Amino acid sequence: MDPLIELLHNNSNRSRHEMAAALGITESEVASRIAAAEADGTILGYSAVVDRLKAGHRGVTALIEVRIAPERDGGFDRLARRISKFDQVRECFLMSGGYDLAVIVEGKDLLDVATFVAEKLSTLGGVLSTATRFQLKAYKQGGFLANSSGDEERLPVSP
Repeated sequence: MDPLIELLHNNSNRSRHEMAAALGITESEVASRIAAAEADGTILGYSAVVDRLKAGHRGVTALIEVRIAPERDGGFDRLARRISKFDQVRECFLMSGGYDLAVIVEGKDLLDVATFVAEKLSTLGGVLSTATRFQLKAYKQGGFLANSSGDEERLPVSP
């Protein structure tokens, strides 16, 4: 991965000055490379990794395993893009294994997610089946430990 992109991926809150110093380039070069990466779609956006419980979020998150029928000349792409456009969908991935798509959705409650699955997702032509699994608790998200007091020991890399 490009070292600048890796720096941004690990902490997009760093200043351009810090990134320039870390990479041994000028701040203007950092700015132009970031602008180019945003323009060509390498950088899709920026977001904070938030402990949703501490932020007062009481909604639910679910992983929906979706089996779909691939289309001639399009495979899974057209239907996956269509599913990705729903407001409830936070992430959508093509997977190997027993199902085709992993769809991460958010809703205000269980009924909200169930309604999305029953009325929107399952009714799409090409969707063969779904299996919904609700997130109960986050231990790590976005590469950060969640709900952590900070005093736990890290596990050793080898026994």
